[in-house]
Amino acid sequence: MIASMPVIPHCLHLFQDCQDLCQFLLNCQQTLTAINPIKIVSISLEIPSVDPLAILQHFYVSDGVHFYSEKKYHQNAHHPGQDLAIAAFDSSLHLTIEGRDRFSRAQKFMASTLENTIAIGATHLPFAGPHFFCSFTFFDENLSKNAAFPAATIFLPKWQITRQNNHCTLVINTPLNPQTNVPTLSHTIWRQIQTMTSPHLLDEILTDFSSSSQPKHQINLNNPHQFQKSVIDALKSIRANHFTKIVLSHAIDVTSTRKFSLTNSLNNLRKFYPDCYIFSTSNGKGKNFIGASPERLIRIQDGELITDALAGSAPRGKTPAEDIIFANSLLCSEKDLREHRVVIDFIMQRLVNLGLTPHCLPSPHLLQLSNIQHLRTPITSQVSDNIHLLEILAELHPTPAVAGLPRDIAKSQIRHYENFDRSLFAAPLGWVDHQGNGEFFVGIRSALIDGNQARLYAGAGIVEGSEPDKEFAEIQLKLQPLLNALV
Repeated sequence: MIASMPVIPHCLHLFQDCQDLCQFLLNCQQTLTAINPIKIVSISLEIPSVDPLAILQHFYVSDGVHFYSEKKYHQNAHHPGQDLAIAAFDSSLHLTIEGRDRFSRAQKFMASTLENTIAIGATHLPFAGPHFFCSFTFFDENLSKNAAFPAATIFLPKWQITRQNNHCTLVINTPLNPQTNVPTLSHTIWRQIQTMTSPHLLDEILTDFSSSSQPKHQINLNNPHQFQKSVIDALKSIRANHFTKIVLSHAIDVTSTRKFSLTNSLNNLRKFYPDCYIFSTSNGKGKNFIGASPERLIRIQDGELITDALAGSAPRGKTPAEDIIFANSLLCSEKDLREHRVVIDFIMQRLVNLGLTPHCLPSPHLLQLSNIQHLRTPITSQVSDNIHLLEILAELHPTPAVAGLPRDIAKSQIRHYENFDRSLFAAPLGWVDHQGNGEFFVGIRSALIDGNQARLYAGAGIVEGSEPDKEFAEIQLKLQPLLNALV
């Protein structure tokens, strides 16, 4: 369900100066009551075009929370074709959750927040109004008390910059209570707006950094022989009908001579892998999870849902002729098509269980990235207002593309085979807006960065017909995006 939220119609010139802003916030403060002593005021403004990553670089602090996402969308029947980048940072409201009810509790948090939110300004613009940014770990409970991320993190940012093609929307979400010093708050907001729209930031171009200039030392968390042994053991279990598929991941720890640069690494990723979701999110304690994921988990826009079945992989060829051979081999591979079909059937059934009527094409097509290609099948459905995006997300995560089948058995076996914490690897990251729209991708091809140390993750689906050495080679291929980009 979508929560109600007062919206004040758009004014062409919302605030002429800081005094106008202060008076408006004072008026909002006067509406507070003993029953509702706190309100969020969400102000949306159209600003000159700016690079959200440059904004993040300018305002990034290691102990602050942030969410960054960038994606180039190709025009198709489900998307008009556009470039989208979002940077959200600082927190107006923040919630962390452990346990199996994390999706429903996150939904309730969003609803209760919106009931006490006033939206004003250019609310007609794309990505105007309050947005909640979320990360969910692969498992719903952390085994370690020192886990890098809680099972769920949801925050409403104080500052959100979105660039869609060349149009930019700034959203400011500020909490008000009876004790708020409104003149001081107004001055802080006004000064920040002036900084964000200054010619210096509008024209800022991130510097290119080569990963080759920074020596890095690698350590395999589970050595190649151990990974291949796990694949052999998993295949024995598959033949014994304990499960039909399991996704096993491999991780490497990388140490550099100096601290990794978050924004420069992201800048590299978006140049190397423009067809992926380039992303970063933080835990507020100095650790950042970044990556270049090809996999959309769910997108809802104006009642239309689209999700992807993504499973089955092959390398790209070194020549056009070799590339065609690899592509045709993937499209005709009985093993890869069977693995892909498992994911389609799972997603379709889960959507049907929610009362939806999903549709998909009869055969997959290729998603071709710079170093790897995948079988991909988009799945669409109409969604009514009484089904929240997070309800669907709870049903879908984790799909067989990142866990296996049967899902619960595969999840338990993953913890048996893997000797490290997956954290946000292969888990949902994304956003939900005040109208129930949103988008989540899967945190694969990713790395957890802490100072000059990084843990890189990649996984491979194991089904009947998998070969241990080929699965490990696929893992190495998937690790390359982060290895090449980290600086």
